[in-house]
Parts: sequence; structure tokens; C-alpha cells
Amino acid sequence: MPRTSRLLNLRLLLLLCCGMPSAVHAQQQQQSGTAPEKAHWNFENDIVPILSRFGCNTSGCHGKAEGQNGFKLSVFGSDPEADYDAVVKENFGRRVFPAVPENSLLLLKATGQVPHGGGSRLTTDHPQYIRLQHWIAAGMPQGAATDPRLIRIEVLPEQLQMGMDQTAELRATAYWSDGRSEDVTGLATWQTNSEAVASVDEFGRVLTGRVPGTVAVMASFLGRVDVFQALVPHPGKPDASGSARLARLAQSPVEYDRIVAARLERLQIAPAGLCDDATFLRRVSLDLSGTLPTAQQAREFLSDPAPDRRDRLVDRLLQQPEFVDYWTLKWADLLRVNRRTLGRKAAAAYYRWIHDCVEANLPLDRFATELLTAEGPLNTSPAGYFYKAIPDPNDLANTVSQVFLGVRIECARCHHHPWDRWSQHDYHGMQAFFTQVSFRKAGDSESLLAAAKVPTIHPRTKQAVLAHALDEAQPQDNPDGDRRRLLASWLATADNPWFARNLANRTWAHFLGRGLVEPVDDFRLTNPAANPELLDALARQLTELKFDYRRFVRTIVLSQTYQSGTEISDSNATDEQNYSRYPLKRMDAEVLLDAVSQATGVAEDFPGMPAGTRAIQLWDSHLPHQFLELFGRPVRETACECERVTEPTVSQVLHVLNSPQIEARLRHADGRIANLCEQHADDRQLVESLFLTFYSRLPTADEQVAALQHLSVVPSRREGAEDLAWGLMNSLEFLMNH
Repeated sequence: MPRTSRLLNLRLLLLLCCGMPSAVHAQQQQQSGTAPEKAHWNFENDIVPILSRFGCNTSGCHGKAEGQNGFKLSVFGSDPEADYDAVVKENFGRRVFPAVPENSLLLLKATGQVPHGGGSRLTTDHPQYIRLQHWIAAGMPQGAATDPRLIRIEVLPEQLQMGMDQTAELRATAYWSDGRSEDVTGLATWQTNSEAVASVDEFGRVLTGRVPGTVAVMASFLGRVDVFQALVPHPGKPDASGSARLARLAQSPVEYDRIVAARLERLQIAPAGLCDDATFLRRVSLDLSGTLPTAQQAREFLSDPAPDRRDRLVDRLLQQPEFVDYWTLKWADLLRVNRRTLGRKAAAAYYRWIHDCVEANLPLDRFATELLTAEGPLNTSPAGYFYKAIPDPNDLANTVSQVFLGVRIECARCHHHPWDRWSQHDYHGMQAFFTQVSFRKAGDSESLLAAAKVPTIHPRTKQAVLAHALDEAQPQDNPDGDRRRLLASWLATADNPWFARNLANRTWAHFLGRGLVEPVDDFRLTNPAANPELLDALARQLTELKFDYRRFVRTIVLSQTYQSGTEISDSNATDEQNYSRYPLKRMDAEVLLDAVSQATGVAEDFPGMPAGTRAIQLWDSHLPHQFLELFGRPVRETACECERVTEPTVSQVLHVLNSPQIEARLRHADGRIANLCEQHADDRQLVESLFLTFYSRLPTADEQVAALQHLSVVPSRREGAEDLAWGLMNSLEFLMNH
């Protein structure tokens, strides 16, 4: 007898011996006083949430591509029909046993009564164990298409002001299409966007920590999400001097400052005072142009008595070629100017197009439009290399959404986004904008066309999905012509809910060290801005300036918030999200390498590049270079900001301390240190020039005494100057922007 027949006969024998399933067993339960808790079951509504709640369908368990130990579920329950088949029908129904539900393999594994790689997830008295048991006893109903569907979930309370080390109980309620509501607190998945401010457990209990700020706690249930927000102020009010600084910030003529002050007042946090001129000079030079000021520029600025010297400095930096080089580098990272993908000639042409746009100060809405709607011969329309760098329409949908909207939709390609509203239908609506793109060769040239008629098919429903933007209704028909033009038109409109806000947030994050939405490319309902009013003001300003980036940047760097000092006080010591003080920021790899070259007076020699090329001018992200790789240069293979590593490492510290290449720069016969020793016979002037070169400031009295003392005891004056330069370079004041 074949094996399958033997197994079927065995199952029938077991059913006859142990009792009939479904109605018979349910009747026995009812007679014994243990009737199922529900009269009508639906697998998607009642069982899938349990699989999600206990992590069964995550990518680390049975939801991964190959499943786990022969049992595969769709990620986050994205395909309930397939999940039903896997649980009930697969392997001859071996996972469920309605005759004796408690003997079902599904329950035995979940409770750890038989070996289970995921360990024990439930106890036999847990409400969700009982729900699973009753569903199995009822014959594992799948439900019908006409069954009620989830409309929304609601988390209460919506918001609270909480003290430190305080708890709050949240409740999640599901609302169904038949008017019914249900408490799903124990079935929802809970997550916080700031563990430092508050944590949340699996039962929706929020516990604040010792850090002031705002926090959002998300509940997710069957693809619907809602958010609770808490404000956690500092326990003590600012002292008199702190209150005075807060009052000055609140009276600033700059709207950003007043909004920051209002938030700090609610949080009872005192801001730091304004930074001094030397700090501002170095900070704004690095942030705007990726370049240290020279010692001569520092002397001139520090001796300038004019009250508008900071304004004039900013205006000068915005017009320097270094500003263009640095911001071209930033866009080249996001838009994937990648030599390995495009080839050397194409990557250089693509980079040059971005450089020309930045140099011309092309408004950001026009920049995005020209990029997205590029067409024709690539040698005359190099923006089209964007589509060569990212040839897959799916990847294009991800990249455009993430770069220009700050919205991550990649998860929705295979399943409903677990922490946001986006479904597979939304994802493929964006993807459909790019399926028309193709390339045609004509001799040595290549042209980009947008006329192909490639349909977009929903992978699960097999229905056609027409091009439509996020949160927009699907049209009746695909429009004639190039669909990308519709996307570009929608993208850059003033009322687009993401475009201006995303660009404003990215810019604020660059200058202030942290975005209002963090990560900067993760705008979603469940990750609200730390200060929504400030983000609204920034986006409104950018729009009113007609996306003129230089003018927008100027409004930020001339604000008191940007010009605040780094001083730590009792009230702002733990503040990480409200801009009460300026943070220490590690310089980008390219910026730091250029700073080392400039301070030592020895230019870096990049293979294949013209002499004098600076690191911020490199278009090739794969040019071999130990320093750039060690300090986190991105490889430009994704749209994620996280490609650029900004966290300091031990290897970086050891490299600056011990690198033979850096030592050779300091000791170079024609380098900066040797030249300064020749220029300044007076040791005091030599020390001043060293401090201006490395720190953009004059030494303090104590620093001057210590430096002069060292120069007086070393065998060689030049060797002593090299020692001082080495010490200055290895300090946080040089290695960080502050």
C-alpha cells in the first residue's frame, strides 16, 4: 500500500477512535460547560493575530523565505489563505487534531511540550492558547469573504504628560466593519520609537526612563496601526541663568528658535548659550562647505568687529565652490553615482550633471522633476543615468520614495508594511510608474525611452495594478504618455505631504546632528516628528522660498538654535532630541581626510585623479582608499542614509594615533608644520598659528603656557611643533564638529 494511503487510513482510524471533529466535539464541550468562546470563526481575523503576536510569522522564524523546519508562514500574515493551508492542510493536516485539540502539534510546539526551536511561547492557561484550542475544536473554520473586516484600531489614551520612571497602561481597541469593537491589547504588537525616553512591554505597559523628551508608542494589529504619544519633562525647572537663556531664545526673530523654545519650556529644559565666534566659524565652514577655515581666514574673522560678521561669513561660504563640491557629494551618495554599476565614463557624467545642478542652485522641485522625467540620448541627458544606476522598477519605487519622500515602502513589496499603512497595492502602484522605462542603443550612444507597455501585476491577487502615487486613489486606466511626468508633478506640489518635509528634515539633521524624524528616511504614522510644529515650519519655509536650497540653508545656520553652544547643564545633560545644545558630530570621512590634508599642508594623492583633488570632490565611491573606508564612506548601493557610518570606532582612534601616513604628513619637509616653524621665529606666534590651523581659534592662556613649556624642553623646535600638531590632531576638538 502506498505511504500516502497508509497515512490517510491512519488518520481516519484515529478520528474514529478518538471522536469526530468539529460539531460533535463542540457539542461535547458545550455539554461539559466549556463551549468555544466564539460562535463564528475567521482564520485571518482570529488566528493570524496570534501568529503575529508571538513572532511565529516573522522573518526570523517561520516567516523567512524558506520557512523553518518545514513549516512556512507568510511574513506578518500577509497571505492568510496560504497560512491557513500551511496550518490546516499541509502535510496531511498533521499540525492540527480537532478530535483532541490539545494534542495538536501546533499547540504542543507552542507550549514546549515537544521540542520547538522557538522555545515555549504559550502556557496552557494563556487566553490565546485557549482561543487556538477552541478554533481547532470547532473544525478549524477558515471563514468567508463576507465576514467582517478590520476598519481601524485605536490606542487610548492618545497622549499623556508623564514623569520620569512612571508607568501608563495603554489599551488597543479594534473596530470591525459590522460595528463591533474588540479589546486587542493582548494581541497587538507594541513598539516604541525611543527606548531612552520610554519602553513598552508586550501588554501595552509604558515605562518612562530618565531622559526628557517625546516618545511615540505604536500598536499594530492586522496591518492597522495607531500611536500613543507621551511628553516627559525634566523634573526640575531651569535656574535663573537657564531661564534667561530660554527667554532670549523665545524672543528670537527666527521662527525656528521660538518653536524650539516653546518645546524646551514645556520640557523644563534650559538651552545652552550662543557659541563664540571661533566655534561658529569652524562649525559653519565644515557644515556648509566640508572644509576647515584657514588660519588666515580665522584671524580675519576673529578680528572683525562688524555686528553682521556671521551673516557675511555665511553668504561667502554659500557662494564658494567647496559648497558645490560638498553638496554634490551628498546627492551623489543618495542617487547612487556608482562606478561599478555605471562604468567610469557614465558615472563621471552623472556626477557632473548633479554638480551642475547644485552649482546653478536649481530649485529642489525642478531638480527632482528633471531627474525623474529624464529621457533621450544619455550623452545629452545625463540625468537618465539614474535609471541605469537603478534599472529595476521595484528598486526605483523604493529609491524614489525613500530619497524624495523619506518613506520606506520596500517591506510592502511582499506584505503589508508592519509599522505603517502601506499595502502591496500601494507599493506596486508606485512601481508601475517606472515599468515604461527602457533603453535603446544607436551606434555608440544610448537613449532612454518611456513608452513600454509592461503591466504591473499584484503578486498575490494576480490583478493588474495601475500607476498611482502613495495615498492616492488608483485611476480607472493608465494615462497615455510618460507616467513619470504625473509622478513628478505630484511629487513637487506644495501640498505634497512628504516632499518638502523630507528635504527639510534631512537638511535639519545635517546641521543639527539629528532629524526631527529619525531615522531621516523613515517617515511613517508610527514614527512622528519629535517636534511636529518645527518640522511644519521648516517645510513651509522651504516651500515659500520655492525650494531655493541656498536661501533655505541660510535660515537654519543663522538661527540661535544652530548657533547654540555645546555646554552641558543639569537640565539639558540627557536631552538628545530637543536641540537644547549643539551636539558633537563626527565629520564625514571625506571631510576629515581633507581636514588632515589641509592642517598638515600635504595634499592627498588619489590614484587616477588630477593632482590637488580633494576627497569631497571624488565622484568614485569605490576608489580604493584605506582612510575613507575606515571612516565610513558609503558604497552607494542603496538609498539608505545608514550606508554612511558615522559612529566612531576604536580602529579610527588607533589609526589617527599610529598611522605612518599621518606621521609622515606632520613631519613632511614641505608641510605646514615645517613652514610655520620657518615663518615664525617667535614661539608664541608659532603656537598661535598651530591653534588657528587645527582649531580655528587662539590658544587659552593655560594652553599657551603648556605649549611654550614643551617647546622649551625638546631637542628640536620643529620636533616640538610636530608633537604639538600631533596632539592637536588627536583631540576631539579637531576630530569632531562642535
